Amino acid sequence: MRNLNLDHIESFAAVIELGSFSAAAERLGLTQPAVSLQVRQLERRLGATLVERAGRRARPTPAGAELLAHLPALDAAVETMAAAVARHAGGTSGRVRLGTGATASIFLLPPVLGRLRREHPGLEFIVTTGNTADIVRAIEADAVDIGLVTLPAAGRALEIEPVLDDPFLALAPPGTALPARVRAADLAALPLLLYEPGGNTRRLVDRWLAQGGAEVRPVMSLGSVEAIKAMVAAGLGVSVLPAMALPAHENRSDGLVIRPLSPPLGRRLAVAIRRDKRLPRGLRATLEALKTLGPPLSADG
Repeated sequence: MRNLNLDHIESFAAVIELGSFSAAAERLGLTQPAVSLQVRQLERRLGATLVERAGRRARPTPAGAELLAHLPALDAAVETMAAAVARHAGGTSGRVRLGTGATASIFLLPPVLGRLRREHPGLEFIVTTGNTADIVRAIEADAVDIGLVTLPAAGRALEIEPVLDDPFLALAPPGTALPARVRAADLAALPLLLYEPGGNTRRLVDRWLAQGGAEVRPVMSLGSVEAIKAMVAAGLGVSVLPAMALPAHENRSDGLVIRPLSPPLGRRLAVAIRRDKRLPRGLRATLEALKTLGPPLSADG
């Protein structure tokens, strides 16, 4: 705005509306010399004379009339700007960039973000999905504000707080004979459908299978938990999936076989954020909501 002073513009508008510098000064609670000085400074800034006298009354020059014509739009822009800032200050507006895995984005985030949107209608969420390493790098680069990641995760500039334990379960097509608690050896002779390599979840499952004496040779690797479930339902193989992807309320009329693992296998999810991150109210509310995703974690982890 070429360093225009809004107070100077207000003084000019009052002079024209009331027809005199003294009347404008009285309305604005200023001295007449102060109002005169503000109008002169505005004229110098714009490089044009804005006020002229017609007898005892001050009136706008052609340049002043041009300025007056733009004042309603300027007032509206200032009001809109002030309202937008006020919403941020009240915690009802703002943008939160959230990074997490695809499974968590499907099964964990919807109720959390739904509640946050009801409590803070002006909040906007941008959700990015990726593996833990990708999300950590994005947080460190300040491309993402906050991450919900699978441990292990580390970053010298990050604060990482565990928030949720998620056990793994075996999933098999209808009619598959599986024991009450499934061991790696029980899956060794069956076609395996696993997450694609590279992420913490796949590494955890590979390690569990290998420690149980099963050779890790999946017939199919997929990047989507929903795709894996569909392939299992089609009878193409068995899988090991996080429990959050198999919620208890899900319709079990499909006949899919779900069993716990022996020994138990699970993953721990954590909230990650930069230690130096400024926390506007919207981001602080999101952080607090993510930290209360699950029941209190066991002390032994």
